[in-house]
Amino acid sequence: MVAKNAPVLSNRALNRATLERQLLLSRSAVPVLDAVRGLVGLQAQNTRPPYFQLYSRLAGFDPAELSALMESREVVRIVTLRSTIHTHTAEDALTLRPLVQPARDRELNMFRGGLTGVDLDRLTELARELVEERPRTMRELREELLQHWPDADPRALAVAARCGLPLVQVTPRGQWGRSGQVALTTAEHWLGGSPLPAASPDDMVMRYLGAFGPASVKDMQTWAGLTRMREVFERLRPRLATFRDEDGVELFDLPDAPRPGPDTPAPPRFLPEFDNVLLGHADRTRVIPPAYKGRNGVGNQSYGTVLSDGYLAALWRLDGTADDATVTVQALGGLGPAAREEITREAVDMLKVMSPAPAYDVRFDTFIDFGD
Repeated sequence: MVAKNAPVLSNRALNRATLERQLLLSRSAVPVLDAVRGLVGLQAQNTRPPYFQLYSRLAGFDPAELSALMESREVVRIVTLRSTIHTHTAEDALTLRPLVQPARDRELNMFRGGLTGVDLDRLTELARELVEERPRTMRELREELLQHWPDADPRALAVAARCGLPLVQVTPRGQWGRSGQVALTTAEHWLGGSPLPAASPDDMVMRYLGAFGPASVKDMQTWAGLTRMREVFERLRPRLATFRDEDGVELFDLPDAPRPGPDTPAPPRFLPEFDNVLLGHADRTRVIPPAYKGRNGVGNQSYGTVLSDGYLAALWRLDGTADDATVTVQALGGLGPAAREEITREAVDMLKVMSPAPAYDVRFDTFIDFGD
Protein backbone atom coordinates (compact mmCIF):
# COMPACT_ATOMS: atom_id res chain seq x y z
CA MET A 1 0.00 0.00 0.00
CA VAL A 2 1.29 3.45 -0.90
CA ALA A 3 1.87 5.64 2.13
CA LYS A 4 -0.43 8.64 1.94
CA ASN A 5 2.27 10.89 3.36
CA ALA A 6 4.89 9.83 0.79
CA PRO A 7 6.17 12.91 -1.07
CA VAL A 8 4.85 13.42 -4.60
CA LEU A 9 7.39 13.75 -7.40
CA SER A 10 6.21 15.62 -10.46
CA ASN A 11 6.86 14.27 -13.93
CA ARG A 12 9.58 16.87 -14.46
CA ALA A 13 11.19 15.90 -11.16
CA LEU A 14 11.26 12.27 -12.29
CA ASN A 15 12.66 13.35 -15.64
CA ARG A 16 15.53 15.26 -14.07
CA ALA A 17 16.31 12.51 -11.56
CA THR A 18 16.44 9.89 -14.31
CA LEU A 19 18.57 12.04 -16.59
CA GLU A 20 20.99 12.70 -13.74
CA ARG A 21 21.39 8.97 -13.01
CA GLN A 22 21.80 8.34 -16.74
CA LEU A 23 24.58 10.95 -17.03
CA LEU A 24 22.45 12.97 -19.45
CA LEU A 25 22.17 16.24 -17.55
CA SER A 26 25.91 16.80 -17.81
CA ARG A 27 28.60 14.64 -19.30
CA SER A 28 30.58 12.64 -16.77
CA ALA A 29 34.32 12.12 -16.52
CA VAL A 30 34.00 8.53 -15.28
CA PRO A 31 35.97 5.90 -17.23
CA VAL A 32 34.11 3.99 -19.92
CA LEU A 33 34.19 0.69 -18.04
CA ASP A 34 32.74 2.34 -14.93
CA ALA A 35 29.99 3.94 -17.01
CA VAL A 36 28.99 0.60 -18.56
CA ARG A 37 28.88 -0.93 -15.09
CA GLY A 38 27.01 1.98 -13.51
CA LEU A 39 24.37 2.05 -16.25
CA VAL A 40 23.94 -1.73 -15.81
CA GLY A 41 24.76 -2.26 -19.46
CA LEU A 42 23.99 -0.58 -22.76
CA GLN A 43 21.16 -1.63 -25.05
CA ALA A 44 22.92 -3.06 -28.09
CA GLN A 45 20.46 -4.56 -30.56
CA ASN A 46 22.58 -2.92 -33.26
CA THR A 47 26.33 -2.48 -33.08
CA ARG A 48 26.63 1.31 -33.11
CA PRO A 49 24.12 2.43 -30.44
CA PRO A 50 26.39 1.71 -27.42
CA TYR A 51 28.96 4.13 -28.81
CA PHE A 52 26.41 6.89 -29.32
CA GLN A 53 24.97 6.22 -25.86
CA LEU A 54 28.37 6.80 -24.30
CA TYR A 55 29.11 9.83 -26.46
CA SER A 56 26.02 11.56 -25.05
CA ARG A 57 27.00 10.68 -21.47
CA LEU A 58 30.78 10.94 -21.16
CA ALA A 59 33.10 13.93 -21.46
CA GLY A 60 35.78 13.48 -24.10
CA PHE A 61 34.48 10.08 -25.18
CA ASP A 62 36.49 8.33 -27.87
CA PRO A 63 34.77 5.35 -29.55
CA ALA A 64 38.12 3.57 -29.62
CA GLU A 65 37.92 3.26 -25.81
CA LEU A 66 34.84 1.05 -25.86
CA SER A 67 36.16 -0.84 -28.86
CA ALA A 68 39.40 -1.58 -27.00
CA LEU A 69 37.44 -2.90 -24.01
CA MET A 70 35.64 -5.27 -26.36
CA GLU A 71 38.95 -6.39 -27.83
CA SER A 72 40.37 -7.07 -24.35
CA ARG A 73 37.13 -8.86 -23.39
CA GLU A 74 36.43 -6.52 -20.48
CA VAL A 75 33.02 -5.88 -22.02
CA VAL A 76 30.93 -8.21 -24.17
CA ARG A 77 27.71 -8.36 -26.16
CA ILE A 78 25.23 -10.83 -24.68
CA VAL A 79 21.48 -11.38 -24.43
CA THR A 80 20.33 -10.38 -20.94
CA LEU A 81 17.68 -7.82 -19.94
CA ARG A 82 14.33 -8.18 -21.69
CA SER A 83 15.91 -11.00 -23.70
CA THR A 84 17.71 -8.38 -25.78
CA ILE A 85 21.38 -7.87 -26.59
CA HIS A 86 23.29 -5.65 -24.19
CA THR A 87 26.87 -4.56 -23.87
CA HIS A 88 27.93 -5.51 -20.34
CA THR A 89 31.08 -5.70 -18.29
CA ALA A 90 32.52 -9.18 -18.15
CA GLU A 91 31.36 -9.66 -14.55
CA ASP A 92 27.82 -8.51 -15.30
CA ALA A 93 27.66 -10.79 -18.32
CA LEU A 94 28.46 -13.75 -16.08
CA THR A 95 26.17 -12.83 -13.18
CA LEU A 96 23.21 -11.09 -14.83
CA ARG A 97 22.61 -13.78 -17.41
CA PRO A 98 21.65 -16.48 -14.87
CA LEU A 99 19.50 -13.98 -12.94
CA VAL A 100 17.33 -13.32 -16.00
CA GLN A 101 17.17 -16.99 -17.03
CA PRO A 102 13.41 -17.13 -16.29
CA ALA A 103 12.83 -14.73 -19.17
CA ARG A 104 14.83 -16.98 -21.49
CA ASP A 105 12.78 -19.97 -20.32
CA ARG A 106 9.59 -18.11 -21.22
CA GLU A 107 11.01 -17.33 -24.64
CA LEU A 108 11.84 -21.00 -25.20
CA ASN A 109 8.30 -22.01 -24.27
CA MET A 110 7.06 -20.27 -27.42
CA PHE A 111 9.10 -22.72 -29.53
CA ARG A 112 8.26 -25.97 -27.72
CA GLY A 113 6.08 -27.13 -30.59
CA GLY A 114 9.15 -27.40 -32.81
CA LEU A 115 11.14 -29.34 -30.23
CA THR A 116 9.06 -32.51 -29.88
CA GLY A 117 11.34 -35.41 -29.06
CA VAL A 118 14.35 -33.15 -28.42
CA ASP A 119 16.34 -33.82 -25.25
CA LEU A 120 17.04 -30.22 -24.19
CA ASP A 121 19.80 -31.17 -21.76
CA ARG A 122 21.58 -33.07 -24.52
CA LEU A 123 21.01 -30.21 -26.95
CA THR A 124 22.57 -27.74 -24.52
CA GLU A 125 25.53 -30.05 -23.99
CA LEU A 126 26.09 -30.46 -27.74
CA ALA A 127 25.70 -26.75 -28.42
CA ARG A 128 28.26 -25.94 -25.74
CA GLU A 129 30.75 -28.35 -27.27
CA LEU A 130 30.21 -26.83 -30.71
CA VAL A 131 30.59 -23.16 -29.79
CA GLU A 132 33.51 -23.78 -27.45
CA GLU A 133 35.32 -25.74 -30.16
CA ARG A 134 35.14 -22.53 -32.20
CA PRO A 135 32.67 -19.63 -32.39
CA ARG A 136 29.68 -20.55 -34.55
CA THR A 137 27.08 -18.55 -36.40
CA MET A 138 23.45 -19.33 -35.68
CA ARG A 139 23.21 -20.95 -39.11
CA GLU A 140 26.15 -23.24 -38.38
CA LEU A 141 24.74 -24.12 -35.00
CA ARG A 142 21.34 -24.85 -36.50
CA GLU A 143 22.80 -27.12 -39.18
CA GLU A 144 24.90 -29.07 -36.69
CA LEU A 145 21.97 -29.62 -34.33
CA LEU A 146 19.71 -30.70 -37.19
CA GLN A 147 21.99 -33.68 -37.76
CA HIS A 148 20.94 -34.96 -34.33
CA TRP A 149 17.24 -33.99 -34.55
CA PRO A 150 16.36 -33.86 -38.27
CA ASP A 151 12.62 -33.71 -37.60
CA ALA A 152 12.81 -30.71 -35.32
CA ASP A 153 12.17 -27.13 -36.37
CA PRO A 154 15.59 -25.65 -37.26
CA ARG A 155 14.85 -22.27 -35.77
CA ALA A 156 13.57 -23.81 -32.56
CA LEU A 157 16.80 -25.78 -32.18
CA ALA A 158 18.89 -22.62 -32.46
CA VAL A 159 16.61 -20.74 -30.06
CA ALA A 160 16.91 -23.59 -27.56
CA ALA A 161 20.69 -23.33 -27.68
CA ARG A 162 20.58 -19.56 -27.31
CA CYS A 163 18.17 -19.77 -24.37
CA GLY A 164 20.00 -22.56 -22.61
CA LEU A 165 23.50 -21.13 -22.86
CA PRO A 166 25.02 -17.72 -22.01
CA LEU A 167 26.24 -16.97 -25.53
CA VAL A 168 28.34 -13.90 -26.29
CA GLN A 169 29.03 -12.36 -29.68
CA VAL A 170 32.76 -12.54 -30.31
CA THR A 171 34.80 -9.72 -31.80
CA PRO A 172 35.22 -8.12 -34.27
CA ARG A 173 31.42 -7.95 -34.10
CA GLY A 174 30.49 -4.75 -32.29
CA GLN A 175 33.85 -3.01 -32.55
CA TRP A 176 33.99 0.55 -33.80
CA GLY A 177 34.91 0.86 -37.47
CA ARG A 178 34.99 -2.91 -37.96
CA SER A 179 32.44 -5.41 -39.14
CA GLY A 180 31.78 -9.06 -38.67
CA GLN A 181 28.94 -11.52 -38.70
CA VAL A 182 27.46 -12.74 -35.45
CA ALA A 183 29.56 -15.63 -34.17
CA LEU A 184 28.86 -17.09 -30.74
CA THR A 185 30.63 -18.85 -27.92
CA THR A 186 29.86 -19.22 -24.24
CA ALA A 187 30.60 -16.36 -21.86
CA GLU A 188 32.72 -18.62 -19.68
CA HIS A 189 34.84 -19.75 -22.62
CA TRP A 190 35.29 -16.25 -24.05
CA LEU A 191 36.09 -14.71 -20.68
CA GLY A 192 38.37 -17.52 -19.58
CA GLY A 193 36.68 -18.32 -16.30
CA SER A 194 34.17 -20.48 -14.52
CA PRO A 195 30.49 -19.67 -14.21
CA LEU A 196 29.73 -17.18 -11.43
CA PRO A 197 26.72 -17.26 -9.10
CA ALA A 198 23.70 -15.34 -10.32
CA ALA A 199 23.46 -11.75 -9.20
CA SER A 200 21.32 -11.25 -6.11
CA PRO A 201 17.83 -9.88 -6.89
CA ASP A 202 18.29 -7.48 -3.98
CA ASP A 203 21.55 -6.13 -5.38
CA MET A 204 20.03 -5.83 -8.83
CA VAL A 205 17.11 -3.77 -7.53
CA MET A 206 19.54 -1.44 -5.78
CA ARG A 207 21.64 -1.07 -8.91
CA TYR A 208 18.54 -0.48 -11.04
CA LEU A 209 17.34 2.28 -8.73
CA GLY A 210 20.80 3.83 -8.81
CA ALA A 211 20.66 4.04 -12.60
CA PHE A 212 16.92 4.55 -13.25
CA GLY A 213 15.23 5.59 -10.02
CA PRO A 214 12.93 6.71 -8.57
CA ALA A 215 10.92 3.84 -9.98
CA SER A 216 8.03 1.50 -9.33
CA VAL A 217 8.12 -2.27 -9.01
CA LYS A 218 6.53 -2.51 -12.45
CA ASP A 219 9.22 -0.22 -13.88
CA MET A 220 11.97 -2.51 -12.64
CA GLN A 221 10.20 -5.62 -13.90
CA THR A 222 9.81 -4.05 -17.35
CA TRP A 223 13.48 -3.10 -17.48
CA ALA A 224 14.71 -6.53 -16.43
CA GLY A 225 12.09 -8.68 -18.15
CA LEU A 226 11.38 -10.36 -14.81
CA THR A 227 8.22 -10.91 -12.77
CA ARG A 228 7.35 -11.27 -9.08
CA MET A 229 9.77 -8.63 -7.87
CA ARG A 230 7.34 -7.09 -5.37
CA GLU A 231 8.62 -9.29 -2.55
CA VAL A 232 12.18 -8.11 -3.21
CA PHE A 233 11.14 -4.47 -2.94
CA GLU A 234 9.23 -5.21 0.24
CA ARG A 235 12.27 -6.89 1.73
CA LEU A 236 14.34 -3.82 0.83
CA ARG A 237 11.73 -1.27 1.92
CA PRO A 238 13.50 -0.37 5.21
CA ARG A 239 16.58 0.61 3.18
CA LEU A 240 14.72 2.64 0.55
CA ALA A 241 13.02 6.01 0.27
CA THR A 242 9.47 6.02 -1.04
CA PHE A 243 7.58 8.58 -3.12
CA ARG A 244 4.45 8.83 -5.24
CA ASP A 245 4.12 9.99 -8.81
CA GLU A 246 1.38 12.34 -9.95
CA ASP A 247 -0.97 9.38 -10.43
CA GLY A 248 -0.35 8.02 -6.95
CA VAL A 249 1.90 5.11 -8.01
CA GLU A 250 4.43 4.20 -5.34
CA LEU A 251 8.04 4.81 -6.31
CA PHE A 252 11.18 3.53 -4.59
CA ASP A 253 14.63 5.05 -4.55
CA LEU A 254 18.00 4.99 -2.86
CA PRO A 255 17.80 7.45 0.05
CA ASP A 256 20.93 9.40 -0.90
CA ALA A 257 20.53 9.28 -4.69
CA PRO A 258 20.50 12.64 -6.51
CA ARG A 259 17.11 14.13 -7.30
CA PRO A 260 17.71 17.49 -8.98
CA GLY A 261 15.01 20.12 -8.99
CA PRO A 262 12.50 20.07 -11.85
CA ASP A 263 13.88 23.35 -13.23
CA THR A 264 17.43 22.01 -13.59
CA PRO A 265 18.60 22.75 -17.16
CA ALA A 266 18.67 19.72 -19.46
CA PRO A 267 20.79 20.28 -22.59
CA PRO A 268 19.87 18.59 -25.87
CA ARG A 269 21.11 15.06 -26.32
CA PHE A 270 21.21 12.76 -29.34
CA LEU A 271 20.35 9.19 -28.34
CA PRO A 272 20.63 6.21 -30.69
CA GLU A 273 17.71 4.12 -31.87
CA PHE A 274 17.94 1.94 -28.77
CA ASP A 275 18.70 3.55 -25.44
CA ASN A 276 17.74 2.24 -22.04
CA VAL A 277 16.61 5.67 -20.84
CA LEU A 278 13.70 5.16 -23.26
CA LEU A 279 13.15 1.51 -22.29
CA GLY A 280 13.93 1.35 -18.58
CA HIS A 281 10.43 2.00 -17.21
CA ALA A 282 6.91 0.72 -17.66
CA ASP A 283 5.70 4.32 -17.50
CA ARG A 284 7.88 6.11 -20.01
CA THR A 285 6.17 9.48 -19.80
CA ARG A 286 9.07 10.76 -17.69
CA VAL A 287 11.00 10.97 -20.98
CA ILE A 288 8.42 10.44 -23.75
CA PRO A 289 5.49 12.89 -23.74
CA PRO A 290 2.16 11.05 -24.14
CA ALA A 291 1.52 12.82 -27.45
CA TYR A 292 4.70 11.25 -28.86
CA LYS A 293 4.16 7.71 -27.62
CA GLY A 294 5.35 5.28 -30.29
CA ARG A 295 6.83 8.07 -32.41
CA ASN A 296 10.42 6.91 -31.99
CA GLY A 297 9.62 3.81 -34.02
CA VAL A 298 7.46 2.65 -36.87
CA GLY A 299 6.81 -1.09 -37.01
CA ASN A 300 10.09 -2.85 -36.25
CA GLN A 301 12.16 0.19 -37.24
CA SER A 302 13.38 2.52 -34.51
CA TYR A 303 15.01 5.88 -34.98
CA GLY A 304 17.44 8.03 -33.07
CA THR A 305 15.90 10.27 -30.44
CA VAL A 306 16.65 13.91 -29.72
CA LEU A 307 15.98 15.06 -26.18
CA SER A 308 15.22 18.77 -25.77
CA ASP A 309 14.59 20.11 -22.28
CA GLY A 310 14.89 16.50 -21.15
CA TYR A 311 12.08 15.05 -23.27
CA LEU A 312 11.70 13.36 -26.64
CA ALA A 313 11.26 16.25 -29.07
CA ALA A 314 12.63 15.04 -32.39
CA LEU A 315 14.03 12.08 -34.30
CA TRP A 316 17.32 11.96 -36.12
CA ARG A 317 19.30 9.91 -38.57
CA LEU A 318 22.87 10.00 -39.83
CA ASP A 319 23.59 9.60 -43.53
CA GLY A 320 26.63 10.13 -45.66
CA THR A 321 29.92 8.87 -46.96
CA ALA A 322 33.50 8.95 -45.77
CA ASP A 323 33.72 12.47 -47.19
CA ASP A 324 30.42 14.03 -46.22
CA ALA A 325 27.98 13.33 -43.36
CA THR A 326 24.51 14.72 -42.73
CA VAL A 327 22.38 14.63 -39.61
CA THR A 328 18.69 15.08 -40.41
CA VAL A 329 16.48 16.12 -37.51
CA GLN A 330 12.71 15.70 -37.70
CA ALA A 331 10.91 17.73 -35.06
CA LEU A 332 7.84 16.07 -33.60
CA GLY A 333 6.30 19.35 -32.54
CA GLY A 334 7.20 22.98 -32.34
CA LEU A 335 10.89 23.66 -31.77
CA GLY A 336 11.69 27.31 -31.26
CA PRO A 337 14.75 29.04 -32.73
CA ALA A 338 16.76 28.72 -29.50
CA ALA A 339 16.08 24.97 -29.26
CA ARG A 340 17.01 24.45 -32.91
CA GLU A 341 20.24 26.34 -32.41
CA GLU A 342 21.16 24.23 -29.37
CA ILE A 343 20.30 21.00 -31.19
CA THR A 344 22.37 22.07 -34.19
CA ARG A 345 25.41 22.77 -32.02
CA GLU A 346 25.05 19.40 -30.30
CA ALA A 347 24.74 17.65 -33.67
CA VAL A 348 27.89 19.34 -34.99
CA ASP A 349 29.84 18.40 -31.86
CA MET A 350 28.64 14.81 -32.24
CA LEU A 351 29.68 14.63 -35.89
CA LYS A 352 33.17 15.83 -35.08
CA VAL A 353 33.67 12.79 -32.83
CA MET A 354 31.37 10.12 -34.23
CA SER A 355 31.84 10.57 -37.99
CA PRO A 356 35.10 10.28 -39.94
CA ALA A 357 33.78 12.65 -42.62
CA PRO A 358 35.67 15.97 -42.86
CA ALA A 359 32.53 17.76 -44.08
CA TYR A 360 29.12 17.63 -42.46
CA ASP A 361 25.73 19.25 -42.41
CA VAL A 362 22.73 19.44 -40.05
CA ARG A 363 19.25 19.73 -41.52
CA PHE A 364 15.75 19.99 -40.11
CA ASP A 365 13.51 18.01 -42.41
CA THR A 366 10.92 15.21 -42.54
CA PHE A 367 12.08 11.65 -43.22
CA ILE A 368 9.20 9.68 -41.61
CA ASP A 369 5.58 9.90 -42.62
CA PHE A 370 3.42 9.02 -39.61
CA GLY A 371 0.28 9.23 -41.71
CA ASP A 372 -1.29 11.96 -39.56
